[in-house]
Amino acid sequence: MALSGMTGFARIEGAEGAWSWSVEARSVNGRNLETRFRGPPGFESLERAARDGAASRFQRGQLNVALQAKRAETAGALRVNLAAIESLLDQLEPLSTSGRAVAPSLDGLLLVRGVVEGGEGEDDAEARAALEAAMASSIAAALDALKAARLAEGAALAPVLTGQMDRIAELVRQAEVLAADQPATLKARFERRMAELLGEGGDYAERVVLEAAALAAKADVREELDRLAAHVTSARQLLASDAPAGRRLDFLSQEFMREANTLCSKSALTDLTAVGLELKAVIEQFREQIQNVE
Repeated sequence: MALSGMTGFARIEGAEGAWSWSVEARSVNGRNLETRFRGPPGFESLERAARDGAASRFQRGQLNVALQAKRAETAGALRVNLAAIESLLDQLEPLSTSGRAVAPSLDGLLLVRGVVEGGEGEDDAEARAALEAAMASSIAAALDALKAARLAEGAALAPVLTGQMDRIAELVRQAEVLAADQPATLKARFERRMAELLGEGGDYAERVVLEAAALAAKADVREELDRLAAHVTSARQLLASDAPAGRRLDFLSQEFMREANTLCSKSALTDLTAVGLELKAVIEQFREQIQNVE
């Protein structure tokens, strides 16, 4: 059974040249597939890798893919702004020529803000392409790990859902047994009421039969029980399927509840009503659980 959940978390780390990074992918329940990407400035192009990767692996859920990257600082990243030095010398020359100031030294010039620029060197096109390819590979690995986490959740949900479906099937069987007694119960109930109204000597046998038949027709739950049994079969097939089944199971749970509500409204027996109410409770539990199924 390849049932998949919709919640999970994965983290992948990577490095390329002077760069190191981490990718975190997490997902929660969602009616549709919604992917959000967050990355450092300059790496916006990797959003496409995150969105396409999510679309190829998942059908439902709210996904968040976060890329954090850092470049190691190196001595080669320091640059001397020669233009700034030339500008300073030009402006200070009149002062030194007139004797109002000592000619600046190189050490002093290097201390002026903006003369020495410390920053990250720029990658050439080939190095940049290799870096983004490596990061995209980490995003794919994170999404694969997230898929594995969601499958693990699905594996944990499978026995719970199967157990609930077994209970629903058992309650449907109990309802079938109890429903078989409804016609006789309705006839006896109507006959007692007629006897109370007309007395024991009244001639109401034919009226009892006609009214009991009408009541039995209104209280017939055979159609609802047949549909419930068919829904059980469909749900078992969906749970055993390798295809994502969350949407169809959600729809099926609504059909289950509709039939259970009708069963309770038609019930003329206390025991049958009790079974119907328990059936509704188990269906609701099933519906809540499949909100976690992809």
